Amino acid sequence: MKGIILAGGTGSRLYPITLAVSKQLIPVGDKPMIYYPLSVLMLADVREILIIATPTDLPQFRRLLGDGSQLGLQLSYAEQARPGGLAEAFIIGADHIGDDSAALVLGDNIFHGHRFSDVLAENARDVEGCVLFGYPVHDPQRYGVGEADERGRLISLEEKPARPRSNRAITGLYFYDNDVVNIAKNIDPSPRGELEITDVNRVYLRRGQAKLVDLGRGSAWLDTGTPESLQQATQYVSTLEKRQGIRIACVEEVALRMGFIDAGACAALGVELAASEYGQYVMAIAEEVKGTAVRG
Repeated sequence: MKGIILAGGTGSRLYPITLAVSKQLIPVGDKPMIYYPLSVLMLADVREILIIATPTDLPQFRRLLGDGSQLGLQLSYAEQARPGGLAEAFIIGADHIGDDSAALVLGDNIFHGHRFSDVLAENARDVEGCVLFGYPVHDPQRYGVGEADERGRLISLEEKPARPRSNRAITGLYFYDNDVVNIAKNIDPSPRGELEITDVNRVYLRRGQAKLVDLGRGSAWLDTGTPESLQQATQYVSTLEKRQGIRIACVEEVALRMGFIDAGACAALGVELAASEYGQYVMAIAEEVKGTAVRG
């Protein structure tokens, strides 16, 4: 499976903050926002990842993440010159995807929860059709909403419905088989001139090849697109990290625990950041894993 992080757009709902910096580089807690979707793909065992951003923002992402080799990844970059819709990511990323399945995650979405990595791993294997991830919300009228049968097969999909048939909002994480590239190339732009991800999902729905995975209780899905939601996400992350003594979306730790890098490489990454509490955490995790290996 190949991964795509869509980190484009102007972030206009966060003006004036985003007049000078990409929304996906704004800190959430003590790390850049893009670490959160990046960690999601890593937890799904996706190592080849394309980051799509505006021409202005791409150099900043390159400076932050490089080619990804320090994390055991292969990162590449592509431009989305102007907002063309979420589904345009599959056209921009067609060569990157090649003959593989694809995982798309939005650069401003945060996921966290018990057994979330197990859910990712289970659904990333042998994708047939599309896998959408639903999350219960109290105001489904604001979202794209999915309804599934008892087997988890998607049976309806509505965009901001006045009378929702379910309370499962469709989150910004999507798994697709390889046919998604051709589907994206053949859908028509919406009235706003963009290629809508909902139209892609409807093709799979009509084929009976769409699955809705309910993240449900014990999981968190946070959108950081407005000042209020950004503040809420920061409070959630900071509170949980301080109380449990862990780091959410620490990409160095994820790379280590997924086996992408070894403890020595992880420790070296921590040394580069040693002046910060984040760097000290990375070094401590590396030492913990080293000690476990020795005792084992």
